[in-house]
Amino acid sequence: MRKSKLKLRLCGKIIPAVIMLTFLRFPMFAEPQTEQQPNLTEREMKRYSDLEVDCLAELDLLIDEISEAAYEAIEQAAGEAARAAALALLEREAAAMREAARQQAEAQRWQIEADLRLQAVKEAKKAGVKNAFIAGALCLIGGLAIGVVVQNLHP
Repeated sequence: MRKSKLKLRLCGKIIPAVIMLTFLRFPMFAEPQTEQQPNLTEREMKRYSDLEVDCLAELDLLIDEISEAAYEAIEQAAGEAARAAALALLEREAAAMREAARQQAEAQRWQIEADLRLQAVKEAKKAGVKNAFIAGALCLIGGLAIGVVVQNLHP
């Protein structure tokens, strides 16, 4: 309650001051003036001195030189940007080619390894057939030998 009374008293002091300031005729808070500047008529034509005319001519020349330099700088920057874009494109293309070559080398390595394994399987099959033929021949010869020996033992 006490705080609200103090705030009301403070507001009671500020409000009259603000109301009085609104009746004064000066811009508040650095507002721009709204009055229009008076225009010169034909009779009141402004005369420029030779120094002012020379300064304006020099200023025009300076503006032209700065504009020309700016155009040249823009063209140079555009050229450098185009060159940088081309180099970036070449770099990406080279990286892609390196990656393709690496993948191709990896594929060739796997192909060679598969061929070697296939060759080993073929050799193992040949050796298996050869061993089976030798084992069959030995069994046949052994069977015949045992048959002959058994036949001779039992007359």
